[in-house]
Amino acid sequence: MNFLADESVDRQIVARLRRDGHAVRYIAEMAPGMSDDRVLHLANQETSLLVTADKDFGELVYRQGRPARGILLVRLAGLPPERKAEVVASAVSQHQAELPGAFAVLAPRSLRIRRLG
Repeated sequence: MNFLADESVDRQIVARLRRDGHAVRYIAEMAPGMSDDRVLHLANQETSLLVTADKDFGELVYRQGRPARGILLVRLAGLPPERKAEVVASAVSQHQAELPGAFAVLAPRSLRIRRLG
């Protein structure tokens, strides 16, 4: 699966997804400080699922009506980065087919998936 990880995502999550065989481009490695608008555009352009910890992407998609190929919002505050990586990897593994075309919110004990469009 192709992912674009926003710079708000822990490096450990990016590393884990890569170890699991996913193609992951990471804004922190490419263009730190890129605007959310550009990040979303790039994810759409590359047909990648956007992984972020930034709630502003919900604003862009739901309030402003911006298109998205799929967004995984990681809401795992308080967990150590390695544990966050495990939780994200598990959710991706179990729900890979459902994530494209959806806005998914991953919390410590739940994954809410809402279809876009």
